[in-house]
Amino acid sequence: MRILGIDPGYAIVGYGIIESENGKLRPLDYGAVETPAKLPTVERLKMIESQITELVTEVKPDEIAIEELFFNTNITTGIKVAQARGVILLSCSKICDKLFEYTPLQIKSTVTGNGTAAKTQVQFMVRQLLRLKETPKPDDAADALAAAICHALSAQGIKRGLK
Repeated sequence: MRILGIDPGYAIVGYGIIESENGKLRPLDYGAVETPAKLPTVERLKMIESQITELVTEVKPDEIAIEELFFNTNITTGIKVAQARGVILLSCSKICDKLFEYTPLQIKSTVTGNGTAAKTQVQFMVRQLLRLKETPKPDDAADALAAAICHALSAQGIKRGLK
């Protein structure tokens, strides 16, 4: 199964692509879609839509795992990230009808065993689980890979009747 993980953002949208077969995880690619701060909101959202559509069309994932939003400080930033997430969900759903959403707590718990794990712990486990030589950069790509891993491990549990 080919899984595309997405860490939604407004300035940076992380993505990570893995294959999961018989309990084995294999990284295929990861990176980020970035939008320039100087552009108006609508232009940035158009960039996200275009690049995510291109990515999903090219990757042809069997399933897509998207992190749910969590923010507690800057409401203005949160609204823009929510707008970008809406664009991402719509773009993905037009191409792949198997979308799954996971909270940060679910992702951290599945990947590290600790729902309150620090970002560095998640990055370490992503690196270990995918047998990567280096920690994926930017951080958003590591978060996207964590979402994909969470889905792969959760899907295995569902298939085995564990959830």
